[in-house]
Amino acid sequence: MRAKKIAAVAGGAVLAAMSGAHAQDKEITLCWAAWDPANALVELSKDFTSSTGIGMNFEFVPWTNFADRFLNELNSGGKLCDLMIGDSQWIGGGATYGHYVKLNDFFDQEGISMDDFLPATVYAYSTWPKGTPNYYALPAMGDALGWVYRKDWFSRPELQDAFKAEYGRDLGVPSNWNELKDVASFFQGREIDGETRYGAAIYTERGSEGITMGVTAALYPWGFKYENEQGSYDMEGAVNSAASVEGLEFYKSLYDCCSPPGHSDAYMVANLDAYKSGQVAMQMNWFAFFPGIAKDEVVGGDISGFFVNPGQNIEASTLGGQGISVVAYSDKQDLALEYIKWFAQPDVQAKWWALGGYSCHQAVLGDPGFAATAPFAADFLKAMSGVQDFWQEPIYAELLLAMQQRVHDYVVAGKGTAQEALDKLIEDWTISFEDDGKL
Repeated sequence: MRAKKIAAVAGGAVLAAMSGAHAQDKEITLCWAAWDPANALVELSKDFTSSTGIGMNFEFVPWTNFADRFLNELNSGGKLCDLMIGDSQWIGGGATYGHYVKLNDFFDQEGISMDDFLPATVYAYSTWPKGTPNYYALPAMGDALGWVYRKDWFSRPELQDAFKAEYGRDLGVPSNWNELKDVASFFQGREIDGETRYGAAIYTERGSEGITMGVTAALYPWGFKYENEQGSYDMEGAVNSAASVEGLEFYKSLYDCCSPPGHSDAYMVANLDAYKSGQVAMQMNWFAFFPGIAKDEVVGGDISGFFVNPGQNIEASTLGGQGISVVAYSDKQDLALEYIKWFAQPDVQAKWWALGGYSCHQAVLGDPGFAATAPFAADFLKAMSGVQDFWQEPIYAELLLAMQQRVHDYVVAGKGTAQEALDKLIEDWTISFEDDGKL
C-alpha cells in the first residue's frame, strides 16, 4: 500500500524474535510496517517455524518512518532484511535497481501460479513492467481505501426523520460522493448525546502520502487518469481533465464543509482517533484497519458499519496493500524463498485472513462463504475489483512529493484553483519524467 516519503528517519523499530532455539544461519528477518496486520503475521509465521525449523525475526517500523527506513536499507544494499513487504509503488524501483529477486523461475519450479491470486493484486504488487509476466513479489496484503460509519447513529429514528425531512431520502450508506457529502453535512456540528459531532474524517496529511491517497479516492471515481494511454507519459487532458478538476474541487468542498476542527494534517492514525473518540460520523481509512475497528471495545460490534469507496462517474477505489519480495542483498535467499513457498499455500492464506491479514488468494476470496466471514468482507471484494494505484515508476517518490504539495496547497491552504493545481502538477511531473529519460 502505500509509500511514506518523510524527511526525518526516526528510531523505534520493533524487533521481535519468534524463536531463539534456532541457530542464526537458520533464521531470516522479514521487514514491514508496525501495525495490526504485522502482529497477525507474527502469529501466522509460528507455523512456518514449526514446519521448517527456520526461525523468524521481524523488523517492524512505524508507518511514519517506514519508507525512509527501508528504502534507505535497499538503496544502500543492506543485509538486514531477507524478506521485504514493500509498498506497491516500490515494485518499479525494486525491479529496476535490482533490490528484489525476480521470482519467475522459482514460481515455475515450485508450481506457484499467479493465476491463483486476484488479478488486480498481481498487477499492482508483483509485476514490472506493469502487466508483464515478470514477477518480483508474491501478493501478500490486499488493501484498498474504504469507509467506516457510525451505524448506531444512522439507525436512530429521530436522526432518520430529520435527514429525510432535509434531503428527501433515507439516511443510509452513500452510493456516490454527492450522497456522502449530504450525510457529512447533516452530521456536521450536530449535537448527539450532548456532544457536538462532525461529518467526516478525510486524509489531508502533507508530509508523506496522506492527502494524495485521499484526493485520489475522489479523483478516480470522477475518471482521473495519469496518462491518456498507458506507458505514454502523455498527461495533458488526463491529469487535468474537466472531470479531474471537478473531483478535486469536490474533495476540497468536503474538507471545507464537513471535517472536524484542526483536521488539516491528518492521515491514518488521526482519522482512527477522530472516529474512535466519537468526533465524526464517518472516516475514510484502509481496509487493513477494519478488523481492529470491528473488535474495538468502544466502536466495535453493531456500533460501526463499513462501506466501499463511493462511485461517481465510475466505480473505483484507491489501492493500498503490498507484495512480499526476496531482497537481492540477502545471504539467505534460499531460506527466504522457503517462506514465500510456504506463504503461497491456500491453507496458509486462509489462516492469514482469519487472523486479520488480507489474503489475495483466489481460493480464499472465491470461497462461497467469504462474504459472511467479516462485516467488511463483501466490500473488500468489491473494492479490489476496481482499485487504481499511484505511479509505480522508480522515481515515484519524487512524483508523490509533487502531488502532495500541489493538492495540499489547494485543498487545505486554499491557494489557487483546482485547474491551476493540476496544470502545475503536469508541469512538475513532466520535468521529472524528462530528467528520468522518459520524455
